[in-house]
Amino acid sequence: MSFSSVNTIWVLVGAALVFFMQAGFSMCEAGFTRAKNTGNILMKNLMDFCIGTPCFWLVGFGVMFGTGTALFGWIDPLILKNYDAVLPAGVPLWAYAIFQTVFCATSATIVSGAMAERTKFSAYCIYSAAISLIIYPISGHWIWGGGWLADLGFHDFAGSTAVHMVGGVCACIGAAMLGPRIGKYDKDKKPRAILGHNLTFAALGVFILWFCWFGFNGCSTVAMDSDEAIVSAGRVFFNTNLAPAVACCTTLIFTWIRYKKPDVSMVYNAALAGLVGITAGCDAVDPIGAAVIGLVCGILVVLGVEFFDKVARIDDPVGAITVHGVCGAMGTILTGFFATGVSTYKGLFYGGGFKFLGIQCLGVLSVIAYVAVIITIVFTVIKKTIGLRVEPAEEIAGLDISEHGLLTAYAGFAMMPETVIDDEDDVVYVEGDTPVAEAVPVKRMPAETSAAEAGPKFTKIEIVCKEAKLEKLKNAMIKLGITGMTVSHVLGCGIQKGKPEYYRGVMVEPSLLPKVQVDIVVSKVPVRSVIETAKKVLYTGHIGDGKIFVYDVENVVKVRTGEEGYDALQDEE
Repeated sequence: MSFSSVNTIWVLVGAALVFFMQAGFSMCEAGFTRAKNTGNILMKNLMDFCIGTPCFWLVGFGVMFGTGTALFGWIDPLILKNYDAVLPAGVPLWAYAIFQTVFCATSATIVSGAMAERTKFSAYCIYSAAISLIIYPISGHWIWGGGWLADLGFHDFAGSTAVHMVGGVCACIGAAMLGPRIGKYDKDKKPRAILGHNLTFAALGVFILWFCWFGFNGCSTVAMDSDEAIVSAGRVFFNTNLAPAVACCTTLIFTWIRYKKPDVSMVYNAALAGLVGITAGCDAVDPIGAAVIGLVCGILVVLGVEFFDKVARIDDPVGAITVHGVCGAMGTILTGFFATGVSTYKGLFYGGGFKFLGIQCLGVLSVIAYVAVIITIVFTVIKKTIGLRVEPAEEIAGLDISEHGLLTAYAGFAMMPETVIDDEDDVVYVEGDTPVAEAVPVKRMPAETSAAEAGPKFTKIEIVCKEAKLEKLKNAMIKLGITGMTVSHVLGCGIQKGKPEYYRGVMVEPSLLPKVQVDIVVSKVPVRSVIETAKKVLYTGHIGDGKIFVYDVENVVKVRTGEEGYDALQDEE
């Protein structure tokens, strides 16, 4: 067999790009989950590739590409047998082997996001190995290794079904068996929004994945040594870019109408949904078909995330089930409608009749059934032996510390405290006498003194307002003669209990909103002047302008000089 340097380089470049998708998945999953689990997410995305690589080398590649039967290849540890029958023209065995290895790792890493924040790391390593050893290779053999679906004419160019839907089905079964994260649902089974901690990470991850998808789809032509291959690669690249772009625009408009504002995280998910959807037919559809696939996936990603979150109550922190599972299946089926015949496949809308569409549907359903059965067995065995989920206390503390002994992935940065708890106890109102051991200590304030004994009066004015008004308020107070103030960033709410917003289709009801608290103690400056000035500065007429509280102060002490009372509040001459 003679080798083509152009084809070999093309395949190896594609392998490098698909490998770099691991970085994109890592950042996406870390960004869409909480900071206390970041180290665990990063570790899992590293290890599923590192575990999957030797597993695919020892078993998976032979099972997938061995010319055994229509259902199963062969067991070929170390890839020693002859694979000339399945190798692309001009591409050597080891170049093709690494190209397929990185695809296998992609399928395994999809599961990580849906099962994030509550899965034992040891369990993850085991089922990740199972996906690379048997689950992905067997269905891959049916589709790409000369198996029965390939014989029927099933078309999945770069893996909407073979890679993404397989990972999405595993993710769905795993997330369902794990159960939701603590605090995800209230007692009435209504979902709570658990916000990801770093949208910047998630956005960068999506852009990395989009970039690498040109290798994922484009280099799946596995050839660049002919005019036909060059034209095909150009079409694949164009469609690969068009579908996610249309999906993002669709989701932006759809969420703008549905939630009254465009949902940032959902639009980023739409980019991945469009990429997954076009992967099956990027070589077979024209730009019109690619745009329609993107449009459908842009709507489907919103409805799918909402369905699993609100109806099925399967907790998927990153939307992997919908993005990869649902949109992978839909993209494969839509190829049965929009394939133009340019790559021998003709869809229903281009005169191909129902046969090709039926084969696409059969392939999707058969792979779903196979993967669901096998992964259920794998998860059940893990659950009954070492356990699938961490203990509640470990989950609340975060998997970084409980699974890896990592105090934080963000040393030097303060973390938001955990505020979501499960099965909140009702408030117990105590009546009558309470034992001293159970009583709350009460700080007793000294008795009030008479006005004659008190001397000059000191008043504390506490102003809670929007941070945007702070600079204006500060300047106004200084002009009024205020010689000192204390400013704190606080969280609070008024009668309205916060303004409802949406995150990934779930209403966020923040009872505590970020505000600024300005504390001022005055004696010489009239209290009424401070209040009226603050009112004029802060007033907009809208809810959230703030509150002003006024307190009597018993005494003031300046630490440096020891001065007390009126003198402690004055500037030094």
